[in-house]
Amino acid sequence: MQSLQSASNVNVLLLRPDPGNERFGLGPFFRVEPLGLEYVAASLQDRGHETAIVDLRFGHRLSRWIRKTRPRLVGISCMHALEYDRVLETARQVRRATPEAFVVVGGHAAAAFPGPLERGEIDAVCVDDGEEALPALAGALESGRPLRDVPALRLRTADGWISTPPFSERTSLDRIPIPARSLVERDRTRYHCLLFRPVWLVETARGCPFRCSFCSVWQLYDRSFRERSIGAVVDDLASVGENVFIADDLFWNHPERSLALADALKKRGVKKRWLLVQTRTDLVCRRPDLLEAWRPLAKDFDIFYGLEAASDEGLAGVVKDTGVWASIEAAQISRSLGYGVTGNFLVDPDWDEVRFRELWDFVARYGFQRAGYTILTPLPGTELFQKLSPVLHGQPWYKYDMHHVLWEPRLGARRFFELYAETWRRSILNTGGEKRLIDWMRQVRPADVPYITRVLLRTQRMMRAQAYLDEHDSSSVTVPEIPTDAVRA
Repeated sequence: MQSLQSASNVNVLLLRPDPGNERFGLGPFFRVEPLGLEYVAASLQDRGHETAIVDLRFGHRLSRWIRKTRPRLVGISCMHALEYDRVLETARQVRRATPEAFVVVGGHAAAAFPGPLERGEIDAVCVDDGEEALPALAGALESGRPLRDVPALRLRTADGWISTPPFSERTSLDRIPIPARSLVERDRTRYHCLLFRPVWLVETARGCPFRCSFCSVWQLYDRSFRERSIGAVVDDLASVGENVFIADDLFWNHPERSLALADALKKRGVKKRWLLVQTRTDLVCRRPDLLEAWRPLAKDFDIFYGLEAASDEGLAGVVKDTGVWASIEAAQISRSLGYGVTGNFLVDPDWDEVRFRELWDFVARYGFQRAGYTILTPLPGTELFQKLSPVLHGQPWYKYDMHHVLWEPRLGARRFFELYAETWRRSILNTGGEKRLIDWMRQVRPADVPYITRVLLRTQRMMRAQAYLDEHDSSSVTVPEIPTDAVRA
């Protein structure tokens, strides 16, 4: 890889690929703006580089944008393992259209597990905060400095792939400008969550200090937790629209800061139509005063909890470091203060029928019908993935969507998917259940009825066992059996 001299600032094109596989799961319900690319773009613009963002999930033609922007540097986002193949295909399209461009891939999955992206069509993979690495890379391309000196990259060279030096310290989030949201304004009305659109994505903190075995966030950031200053967060929230999803993996982690932030937002007069945050159940149980302080800041306010399991044994198996008592109590506290309660449970392919019925009973008893269900999946970058890597070898990346099995279930595939589909039928998304399609339609504006109808009809696939079995049986890779205790933490 040779450094190239440029006479002017670098033209940069940032791409959010279409993930491709959304046949299962709640992807149709959550189509949010590419916030990471907006932060990277803001940092690039701050250093004088012309930058564009294209969200390819909405049918924009890549070739047109390459002709329009004539990029010297192309950045491609890879947020989830299931996107690896699509990212590689996007890189090949870029290569065909502009062979001289430098192609770098970043995002959560790329940083957590870059190996599948170390291919000839890609020049580098960013393995840490892109807001700092990409401007440094653009600067090196502009000036002709050695690319080996750009930090936080896996870099393709004539001698193979190498790692460049890491950052000397974690990037302070306050060094990063407000995201360049204007670059995706053309698609604003298409960004949505659940019943709400358009939706804005806001980040107030990054990382997580906990150690859940299935999660790659804490392993990527070494259990660090960084926060934006209260003033920066208030400015950001004041600048966006009325429906906001706060993207922090662990909201309210520092109670005193959270109380101060709520007070500052009230003084600024910030109030939203809808807010969604993600947090832990035991945190809410310890500090219900946080919920009291934040509830006035939105007309509708939902909390997504990592519920994970219906038993203490199940929670211990994924190193959740709490018990089901916290799920029950947090839901009661939240509902008593007027919050909507949602979340997710993990379904283990090693389950027998008793464990499924245990989950159904728990959901019915404590009113968790708004929760979702995903199959326990060893995500690249986690200790669980490393432990199971010999068994997982050869499995296609599209099966890492948390709705396929990567090893043979204890009950066999047919019975497992029958029970998994029945689990989803007990959720609020089942339009043949207590909440009918017409009930959903009454909750949205008339203009949004086609959208909510289209999304709900797609989700009904999750309630049909045969839909899962058709894909399972058509896989060319033999799904192995693994020892019963192999998926235990």
